[in-house]
Amino acid sequence: MNKWLKHAAFAALATLPAVAMAAGAIDGDVKKQATNWTAIIMFLVFVGATLFITYWAARRTQSASDFYTGGGGITGFQNGLAIAGDYMSAASFLGISAMVFEKGYDGLIYSMGFLVGWPIILFLVAERLRNLGKFTFADVASYRLQQGPVRTFAATGTLVVVALYLIAQMVGAGKLIQLLFGLDYSVAVVLVGVLMVMYVMFGGMLATTWVQIIKAVILLSGASFMAFMVLASVGFSPEVMFQKATEIHAKGIAIMSPGKADPIDSISLGIALMFGTAGLPHILMRFFTVSNAKEARKSVFFATGFIGYFYILTFVIGFGAIMLVLNQPGLMETITKNGKEVTQLVGGNNMAAIHLAHVVGGNVFYGFISAVAFATILAVVAGLALSGASAVSHDLYASVIKKGKADEKSEMRVSKITTLCLGVLAIVLGLVFEKQNIAFMVGLAFSIAASANFPVLFLSMFWKGLTTRGAVIGGFIGLISAVGLIVVGPTVWVDVMKHEAAIFPYKNPALFSMTLAFFFTWLFSVLDTSKAAAEEKEKFDAQFVRSMTGIGASGASKH
Repeated sequence: MNKWLKHAAFAALATLPAVAMAAGAIDGDVKKQATNWTAIIMFLVFVGATLFITYWAARRTQSASDFYTGGGGITGFQNGLAIAGDYMSAASFLGISAMVFEKGYDGLIYSMGFLVGWPIILFLVAERLRNLGKFTFADVASYRLQQGPVRTFAATGTLVVVALYLIAQMVGAGKLIQLLFGLDYSVAVVLVGVLMVMYVMFGGMLATTWVQIIKAVILLSGASFMAFMVLASVGFSPEVMFQKATEIHAKGIAIMSPGKADPIDSISLGIALMFGTAGLPHILMRFFTVSNAKEARKSVFFATGFIGYFYILTFVIGFGAIMLVLNQPGLMETITKNGKEVTQLVGGNNMAAIHLAHVVGGNVFYGFISAVAFATILAVVAGLALSGASAVSHDLYASVIKKGKADEKSEMRVSKITTLCLGVLAIVLGLVFEKQNIAFMVGLAFSIAASANFPVLFLSMFWKGLTTRGAVIGGFIGLISAVGLIVVGPTVWVDVMKHEAAIFPYKNPALFSMTLAFFFTWLFSVLDTSKAAAEEKEKFDAQFVRSMTGIGASGASKH
């Protein structure tokens, strides 16, 4: 099974120059801009502040619990902000506002897909996850099952999602720094990799949390100011804003209606975004940073509010860009694309929000938003690196290799070595994939999280009949099918391999791969009549009581 998984993963990574599957990525060719010293200075201020926090956190990170979960003493409000900071990427900020700028209403539909996953986490996952787990979601999935096989699967799923997400973020970082700062691509990739390692290796979860909180606050503040200025220009009347936008945009009133999309593909993408959120390892890990299940629920409540507010702002910013940026002198350029002359924003349509910042706030605010957009990547990659490091050190090293007998010191050492290796790997992958279109990787990461991680996590908490055999085989089938269907779908099979027609007709595999994962997890669990399977089913009642009451759950560390 692992051999086939490696082949499938290699096939996906070997065929990366694909057309965009998801709008939430900084993709396509970018044109290096003039050096933006205001943005560089503001970014250096942000880095200086976060490195000071890392130094402060490093002095308080003594145990494995401190490193992985910040000692479990972070409040629900703080954690909600940190989750929002982890989730609101530069790709969301620039990508979705650019999608609204280009397509109007479709951008709102897309952003809603990212948001609707949070009620699922609130009502199904957050409380039980906090009561059952310790450091990672594999703690929950393997609670009553065999530790070795289940943790190996969970760590594999985590590392595949982390790798795909990291590539998207690192390539996005390189392109952003060319667009916003006027510096070289390689400078950005190395800078992000080095800072990511420093945050995680020295400050652990406490430093990562505060980097995410600061980033969330400044991103929400900057986006709020932009939306306020846009609405102020039309007398705070959304109706006037929409009317003016339709008068200016080439598509006219059509931008106020949904575009024509394949309904099966749209449903499949929606499923990936909804259930994938509940399977993202770096998001699930945040629920172990709070003291109890009540704070975990509060975390999701606040995170949903902040993220929902943010996506409403991106909608206003997108329409504001149509109204105030589109066709303005000095902000448009004509380029040759596929032999045709195309008019676009200077630097590409991903610059819609950045150009709007310049229009409404001048050079200083332009520099501020540019610095914020780049800072968002640091917060996301720090969370990814921490979840990847915990999968290797806690799930594989401590629980599988050492069979739960590893001391904290050696586990922490493995975690820090893994963080360093992940940093080097992220830099290398970022440089290797510089010229590739990696937009579909974010969608693939969500599809894998929905198809592999979510079914096993969900069934382990809610279905008495789940067995180790069912969880591992079903989970791997979900993971392999998600990757495989992308490869034989239009995104890779037609556009990259140049075949006339795709074997699998849809760009988004989650509807099918998640169904396969649930079906085979159920099938192999039902067919498992071994003595071990019977014992695993008997342990469900005790697990269910703990998941509902929190009796026996670990509390916060005392410093």
